[in-house]
Amino acid sequence: MFDEVERSQLKPLPSTPFEYAEWKVAKVHPDYHVDVDKTFYSVPHGLIGRRVDIRLTYRAVEIFFDHKRIACHIRSSQRGGHITVNEHMPKSHQRYANTTPHTLRKEAAKVGTNTAIFIERLLSDRPHPEQGYRSAQGVLSLARRYESDRLELACERALIINALSYSSVANILKSGLDQAPPASEAVKPAPPHGNIRGKNYYQ
Repeated sequence: MFDEVERSQLKPLPSTPFEYAEWKVAKVHPDYHVDVDKTFYSVPHGLIGRRVDIRLTYRAVEIFFDHKRIACHIRSSQRGGHITVNEHMPKSHQRYANTTPHTLRKEAAKVGTNTAIFIERLLSDRPHPEQGYRSAQGVLSLARRYESDRLELACERALIINALSYSSVANILKSGLDQAPPASEAVKPAPPHGNIRGKNYYQ
């Protein structure tokens, strides 16, 4: 029966073995990445806020929108990491594609401790470090105009007053406040009061 009926109807086996896949739905984050098992994969930035379908295999992460594949990444085992394709970024972000928090911290440490702390705060106080890249690079570029020693003092003053922005540091340098001695508050005399004996009481 097999030879007479079924053999002629059989098709060849697939050329590649079957690969198990899972499907998930995710919302694109404001930084144009989706969360897949605590690793973040980029999609075209125009899809921010939209829901996408994700086909997840042992080796790959495929992302679909409106039944069309819009991104494909090699699956990473690094939790908390970002897998980003430059073309997915807005034009304003692409200029910082080769910038990382590590490179910015390393450059800041060469200037001094206060500058390193300032850059760290600049990056960590934002929802996504990439949002602080432009400001951080701007602060570090001030060392070429005003020299490293002055930038270090300006960052120290900015940290004291909690003014964590490029414009704050630039204004401190422009106005010369980095070279001004710290203002000391004058000691005010105690107001007269019946319970205050004064220094002569103890003689």
